[in-house]
Amino acid sequence: MKVFWRFLLQKSLSKQWLEGVRYAVFGLGDSGYQKFNFVAKKLDNRLLDLGATAVVERGLGDDQHPSGYEGALDPWMRSLWRRLHQIDPSFFPQGPDHVIEEMKLIDQPKVHITYHSIDNAASRLSNASGSSRKERIASFLQMSSWELQENFGPSSFINLEGIRMQLETARSMSAGKLSNYNNKAVCFLKMIKNQPLTKSGSGKDVHHFEFEFVSAAIEYEVGDVLEVLPSQDPAAVDTFIQRCNLDPDALITVQHKEMKNYLPDIHKNTTEVPIKLRTFVELTMDVTSASPRRYFFEVMSYFATAEHEKERLQYFASPEGRDDLYKYNQKERRTVLEVLEDFPSVQMPFDWLVQLVPPLKTRAFSISSSPLAHPNQVHLTVSVVSWTTPYKRKRTGLCSAWLAGLDPQQGIYIPAWFQKGSLPRPPPSVPLILIGPGTGCAPFRGFVEERAIQSSSGPAAPIIFFFGCRNEDDFLYRELWLSHSLNDGVFPEAKGGGFYVAFSRKQPQKVYVQHKMLEQSQRIWNLLLSKASIYVAGSATKMPSDVWSTFEEIVSKEGEASRDSAANWLKALQRAGRYHVEAWS
Repeated sequence: MKVFWRFLLQKSLSKQWLEGVRYAVFGLGDSGYQKFNFVAKKLDNRLLDLGATAVVERGLGDDQHPSGYEGALDPWMRSLWRRLHQIDPSFFPQGPDHVIEEMKLIDQPKVHITYHSIDNAASRLSNASGSSRKERIASFLQMSSWELQENFGPSSFINLEGIRMQLETARSMSAGKLSNYNNKAVCFLKMIKNQPLTKSGSGKDVHHFEFEFVSAAIEYEVGDVLEVLPSQDPAAVDTFIQRCNLDPDALITVQHKEMKNYLPDIHKNTTEVPIKLRTFVELTMDVTSASPRRYFFEVMSYFATAEHEKERLQYFASPEGRDDLYKYNQKERRTVLEVLEDFPSVQMPFDWLVQLVPPLKTRAFSISSSPLAHPNQVHLTVSVVSWTTPYKRKRTGLCSAWLAGLDPQQGIYIPAWFQKGSLPRPPPSVPLILIGPGTGCAPFRGFVEERAIQSSSGPAAPIIFFFGCRNEDDFLYRELWLSHSLNDGVFPEAKGGGFYVAFSRKQPQKVYVQHKMLEQSQRIWNLLLSKASIYVAGSATKMPSDVWSTFEEIVSKEGEASRDSAANWLKALQRAGRYHVEAWS
């Protein structure tokens, strides 16, 4: 897509270059983010600029819609079919609204499962180089992933190597489904601290986690992100396997037909060693927390033998049943296992399950430590996600609840990957304006730790930090922030810095970080004139746009400029790499 886009941007292309070409664009986006469907909009505009003709107006799918992107896709598709029928009736001889009553059309699954006998697996081992490698792979074939972890100790490196092989094998087999799959080696962390940061009854459950590197330390910087692969409930995984009549001990390899054709590099270095079916399910298929997409219900209808189940599944898969499917599925956050249990006559082949069950995704967390302050460690600040569905089902976030329930004394190894985040490490000479309500303060804990160490060995620029919470009960890292507000810290007002907390529920009138920013507009403006960089972190819902609007107001007021000029000034700041946002939904 990047190559295609660069080609379309060539200045040598005339405004008639795509004359006579008809196209349609539908984008997948999330309106919780500032650049909602940015790519679809840019592509649509560029195709128009080059003389192409849109068949229908571009469609913009929104994951914030109650029915997900399908809320916009269904009406867009109907308008597309009707327009195509107007252009050429031969496309739809029976009309664009004709529905095939007998649902006989179904694709072939996009994955191929190969089952291996023990002898076949053993013959593959003969291709492994070196006896130690053969021993590790032989051990790996007998393992049952997370179940072994309770027996691990600091010296269990061979078992750790087996887990690493399982992860890399299983995840590489699922590379076609895992959009964030990369060839970076997994590292293992050992939890050494699990500390609740909020008081009981505060309405929030936030934990501070500290991890040690099990083998060699991984280099990272403040502002980086740690991706953690959560563990699923072993009992639920077993129930799923039994429900689908699968053999948990079967040895399998998985190939994605399309991915092998179009992205051969993903498979080029993959060790073709079979893996236990149960291990593959446990490490790659989210059967215990994610809700299936609509196509899952459509395919289920082909394999339903009970007529009433088939009719209900067909209805759920239709545009007319979209709202009822939303109430049943997305709003209740039903898991794959729960859906399958609600339709007992359905027996889906394993290749279809591998294709359609949502992938078990890593969860990304902003790192809340500085490697200068905590060598050989990495820290996280995690809010435990929990909610009640309309039908009073208690739900929790898979990864956050799993981490919060771990006992550091168990010595469990956690698979993780380090990634660059959206917040680049600032040099000590750059003043900082930080806005981080709630767990948005996580990356800034590392920033503050690092700036404190830097200031002890030389001059360091000041920091202004705006933090927000409900009340004192969820005032995260209170002692740390207040200690740095003293003269020997990094926030003292006498040195141009400051720490300001907004309590949204402590008083009758709600106070947010943007209110505190307006109170300190002169101080913010002075830092901006001193080449300060702005860092914003937290919920993507409204906070980033509200903070941007507040900066516009401050620049307009203090700089005596129009609101439009203030907005352009901030955009220039963003282009210069001095305005950074890391937001999550």
